[in-house]
Amino acid sequence: MTTTTKHRIGTQEEWLAARLELLKAEKEHTKRGDELARRRQELPWVPVAKDYRFHTEAGDAKLADLFQGRSQLLVYHFMFGPDYTAGCPSCSAIADGFNGSVTHLANHDVLLTAVSLAPLEKLTAFKKRMGWSFPWASAHGGEFNFDFCASYTKEQQRDGLEYNFSREPQQPWREEKEGGGEGAEFQFATMCGVNTPTYLRQRPGMSAFIQQDGVIYHTYSTYSRGVDGIWAMYPWLDRAPLGRNEDAGVWWKHHDLYESTVGQPGSTCCQQKSTGGRS
Repeated sequence: MTTTTKHRIGTQEEWLAARLELLKAEKEHTKRGDELARRRQELPWVPVAKDYRFHTEAGDAKLADLFQGRSQLLVYHFMFGPDYTAGCPSCSAIADGFNGSVTHLANHDVLLTAVSLAPLEKLTAFKKRMGWSFPWASAHGGEFNFDFCASYTKEQQRDGLEYNFSREPQQPWREEKEGGGEGAEFQFATMCGVNTPTYLRQRPGMSAFIQQDGVIYHTYSTYSRGVDGIWAMYPWLDRAPLGRNEDAGVWWKHHDLYESTVGQPGSTCCQQKSTGGRS
């Protein structure tokens, strides 16, 4: 048999020997992950002093209301600014994995919700478009997103903002009307209906809170690639033969914009949408 692949070809015995060697490293990685989880849980708890307010589908709410009776709250900082016409494609790909987890977490004393700066009506419309059912609150008009490093002002962006626990260099955006940047950031901004500076005034991350004896504490936050662990498609890709295979750049988009609808509600394998991907 002839083959044109450039990848190393081996026998079953060679594969098994290499796999057992890799297994040692995978077990070490798992144990290291367990240790990191323990260290996250050992971080000091910081009382939340401000009276944060949100807009939800159930009405105006305080931070305590977002717990919905649970003692623990996980907030995904979803990039959806007031000027966006759609949610960030990367955040959307992450959120595609929330629906199933929310039910299990809620029955384990943990409430998972997304929070964005856009007005509630924009969030609910996009949520309906995506077919999502998880809780999603708007922090529009409040300080929550800014205090938890998920949103920034034009002035902060111009001067160089603090994100992911470090200071970013000043960005060379000249005028708001200019596209500003290129590559992935520009493509994502275009998908969201804004220019790059406007897009980058929102940032991804997640924060954890606990409520005990009437006091809410902030326990953990992570940003940037710190959310890779909750991006469901990446653990799968990391186990695929070609890995993430992203040398060509951005490949993902909002799930209703793919030509193939495999895995989407009401679809069959290889079914094509005649509406260009929009429902």
